[in-house]
Amino acid sequence: MIPKHIVSAACIVLNDEQEILLIKGPKRGCEMPGGQVEIGEPLHEAAIREVKEESGAHIEITRFCGIFQNTTDGIVNTLFLAHYIGGELCTSDESLEVGFFTYDEAMEMVTWKNFKERISLSLNEKEPFLVTF
Repeated sequence: MIPKHIVSAACIVLNDEQEILLIKGPKRGCEMPGGQVEIGEPLHEAAIREVKEESGAHIEITRFCGIFQNTTDGIVNTLFLAHYIGGELCTSDESLEVGFFTYDEAMEMVTWKNFKERISLSLNEKEPFLVTF
C-alpha cells in the first residue's frame, strides 16, 4: 500500500502589539489561518498563501515551530510563527470573521480539538516540536 498523507501549513501571526491573528471558519470556529499544501509548493510558501487567502494579511515567516501529526488519519500539520507586515484584513469563503486578539482572548475563542495547544507550543517552545496523536 502506498502511503497517502495530507500536509497542511498554518501560521500563528503576531502584530506589533503581540496580538494573534484569528479567523473564524464556518466549521471549526476560531483558529489560526492555514490550509493544505499544494503539490510542488514549499511549506513556508503554502503558509504565506493560506494566510493571505483567508485573512488578507501580508506576513513574514519568522520561524518554523513544529509539527502535529495525526497518525490515524495521515494528516501532518506544520506550524510557523509569522509577523504581520501589512495588508487590509478581510474575510473569504473560508473565514467569516478576521481579527487580532490578545493571547488570553485568543485562548478563550479557540475551541477546536488541539488548536489551543498548537498556539501555546508555537509561542512558548524555543525548539521545533513534534506532537503525534
